[in-house]
Amino acid sequence: MPDAPARPTRALRVWGEAWRLLVALLTGLTVMLLVAWEADTGQRVMTDGQWALDFLVGLAGLGLLLLRRRAPLTIALVLCAAASVSSLVVGAETIAVISLATGRRWWKIAVAGVVFVAAGRVHSSLHPYVTPESYDRWIELVGGVVMYALFVWIGAYIGLRREHLVSLRERAETAEREQASRVAQARTAERTRIAREMHDVLAHRISLVAMHAGALAYRTDLPPEKVAETAAVVQDNAHAALAELREVLGVLRATSPGEPGEPGAPAAPEPPQPSLVDLDELLAEARANGADVRLAARTGGTDGLGEVVSRHAYRIVQEGLTNARKHAPWAPVTVAVSGAPGEGLTIVVRNPVRTVGPAPAGPAAPESGLGLVGLTERVDLVGGRLTHGTTPDGRGAEFRLEAWLPWSAAELDRARGTA
Repeated sequence: MPDAPARPTRALRVWGEAWRLLVALLTGLTVMLLVAWEADTGQRVMTDGQWALDFLVGLAGLGLLLLRRRAPLTIALVLCAAASVSSLVVGAETIAVISLATGRRWWKIAVAGVVFVAAGRVHSSLHPYVTPESYDRWIELVGGVVMYALFVWIGAYIGLRREHLVSLRERAETAEREQASRVAQARTAERTRIAREMHDVLAHRISLVAMHAGALAYRTDLPPEKVAETAAVVQDNAHAALAELREVLGVLRATSPGEPGEPGAPAAPEPPQPSLVDLDELLAEARANGADVRLAARTGGTDGLGEVVSRHAYRIVQEGLTNARKHAPWAPVTVAVSGAPGEGLTIVVRNPVRTVGPAPAGPAAPESGLGLVGLTERVDLVGGRLTHGTTPDGRGAEFRLEAWLPWSAAELDRARGTA
């Protein structure tokens, strides 16, 4: 989650108030000097008491300006009213009105506007011109309204700009949070994919190694030639597991161009993932390692079967053989692959379950608990179904792993059209 935006430092806050006070003071002094010039030239009547009151009220207005954020309407009304007796407070009044307008609460702006215009009329009455003209009052009234409207427009623009910046900041923070969420989801999905691929690649080999190594440890009566043969099987499968592990890690590590062997270097071309076309090789390998595997049924062909579905079908058979080798190494395994375009592809792997008699000697193969979970995820991804469990059979109980994968006729038509 992204960090919250940093709050302004104390120095920035102090500077923000200091320059506003300075602008208010300079503006008020300018207006006060203009009134003083009119008094010196005989255009206005100003007494010493009025000058003293003007100065004191102006200084007090500068102090009140610091409280405008806590009570914007109250401070604006007080400063507008103070402008009726002080020209020095005009700068503070202007900033207070602009600050009030940034909130765009129009009824508050209207109330302050009435006091603003009325204060101008009162100031003209308390400090009249020597030769007043009737049209001067209307000019002052219209000028006050126009001046107030200008201040309101400036404040509303500042408020809109602030809200726009806040909106942009919130959008950026939301985008960062969403990006972080997507990265976390992608990382989780990648970890799941890695775990599934590692299990699919290594579980088959490691189960062979565990089974034959267990035989070597507990069958002390084996002749030397059988021991050597079994040890060779263990060695070959261990080497094959290491080679496949290197291939998987090489694909996962290489993400950007570089020199071979360096971090970020491109991996060698990834070999094609095994699919249902390689089913004979998988069964032959299982038989070569001592398993009794029977192919009861096989689909007439895989033309038009999607590559993803074909790869998942291969993994289902491979996981079924691995489970049988772990839990029932003595039992024959029957594999059936059937189906047709438009009907779907059905894979069944079954083996008898020992219900009587002593458990087989030797340590049980370690269970990862991820094999069937991974298969369920694979089948769900392509819209298929997977069932597994022990079912009764005419000659006893058997463990049955059955999966149905979609195989649409449209895929066959596309494959024939491409050919």
